[in-house]
Amino acid sequence: MSVAAPAAPAPTAVARPAHLARLPELARRVVASGSQKMPIVSPLDGGPIGSVPRSGPEDVATAAARARVVQEDWAQRPFDERARVFLRFHDLLLDRQSEVLDLLQLESGKARLHAYEEVADAAIVARFYALRAADYLAPQARMGAVPGLTQTWEYRHPKGVVGIIAPWNYPLSMGITDAIPALVAGNAVVEKPDSQTPFTLLWAIDLLEECGLPPGLYAPVCGDGPTLGPPLFDAVGFLQFTGSTETGRRIAAEAGSRLISCGLELGGKNPMLVLADADLDAAVAGAVRGSFASAGQLCVSTERVYVHESIAERFLAGFVAATRALRLGTRLDWSYDVGSLASAKQLAAVEAHVRDALGKGARLETGGRRRPEIGPLVYEPTILTGVTPEMELYAEETFGPVVAVYPVASNHEAIERANDTRYGLNASIWSRDTELARRTATRLACGTVTINETYVAGWASVEAPMGGFKDSGLGRRHGAEGILKYTEAQNVTVQRGLPIAPPRGVPQEAFARWFTGALRAVKRLPGIR
Repeated sequence: MSVAAPAAPAPTAVARPAHLARLPELARRVVASGSQKMPIVSPLDGGPIGSVPRSGPEDVATAAARARVVQEDWAQRPFDERARVFLRFHDLLLDRQSEVLDLLQLESGKARLHAYEEVADAAIVARFYALRAADYLAPQARMGAVPGLTQTWEYRHPKGVVGIIAPWNYPLSMGITDAIPALVAGNAVVEKPDSQTPFTLLWAIDLLEECGLPPGLYAPVCGDGPTLGPPLFDAVGFLQFTGSTETGRRIAAEAGSRLISCGLELGGKNPMLVLADADLDAAVAGAVRGSFASAGQLCVSTERVYVHESIAERFLAGFVAATRALRLGTRLDWSYDVGSLASAKQLAAVEAHVRDALGKGARLETGGRRRPEIGPLVYEPTILTGVTPEMELYAEETFGPVVAVYPVASNHEAIERANDTRYGLNASIWSRDTELARRTATRLACGTVTINETYVAGWASVEAPMGGFKDSGLGRRHGAEGILKYTEAQNVTVQRGLPIAPPRGVPQEAFARWFTGALRAVKRLPGIR
């Protein structure tokens, strides 16, 4: 008679820190007029975190109307006054990071190191735009039509109210770093955080107001997208969305019908190219970081690795060994490397992709199973080989701790296979020859390519734009584009002396001949482009 295997022990409940006693106070920041509450549950242990009010369509309109009143004064403040708020926020965020690290782990399930990446990102973006906004937004003299007679300036005006729909996977980074340039540019913000992760955003808004942001300028609403999305479109002049490509398409269509602009960061199936001369130890460590940060629930994480066949066997052996050495956990501390998936829905999607691939002949090198004794949604970091086009995870985003490794015969093959996707968000290239790697990078159809690192260096270089090609999005965050998109450009031109028209009594044809000569002369002037 067979004996049933003993059930896995239940995971230990994660202790809630004392500072979470403030959560009801933070929840009152949500603009909501009804009595309905949304319970927030932690993926770390399945236990409650707290609850927030559920907003309705009328609450979105109220939040935007109030924010617009505050915005009129905020937009008139000098750049340096607005900037000081975000420089204080930079410092206070770093000082009080332990509070938000706990919240990030409890709401998203990620390891503390990956939660810290969000803190660092928010601080970097706050500092950058606080120090550079005036360079991007101050009135700029532009070349006039007729040198000496025409003077032209470009002015940048805030859109007014900006809407943001933030995702669950990076509730601080994606919650706050899109809002920072919008606010620095003089806008108000109405933001809908994901229903799984509202408290992180509420904590950040509370901290911003402590740093001097006017109350009501940054208004949170909580609820589901189908309910709050349409009134948000009605209330704003620009909408920033981070999420799936399918939802992004609907948002782009709606924005187009309403003649408002939008920014979209969408899906990715990000490749890593390991060239024949790569430093194997560095490439293995990079593959581990790139594939399993935040349990793979990262828009720029690695899901495909193309490694030159001359080193493929050694790379795979090192990658598998390093992956097996990763520590899994669900505690609010620094003692482990990979945390939990964020929801049962995400766990089911990951398991479905792996099950489909294995059923169609893929080989499991390591991982491939959930670990309920650690946490209800913990799934082992997983490496597959032998993945073929008929498998779901070959081309579709998994968004979990699963990566496929493919040997390739040449750099050319690696480039072709990396580009053979509808996505184009992020890639990494590993080679000791950085010039070769740079040339290779320009042949990849994606918005960000990092050489000898997977994503952190490129993402953190915030003076350069970040965004996707193809189905990975529209627009850019970071750099000049990341703040100018929240503004309207205005051309103000003064014409002195003669008008650009035939003077009284001068025949039109004679004027045209004279103006043609003037155009030829202007072309020869120094400094004219």
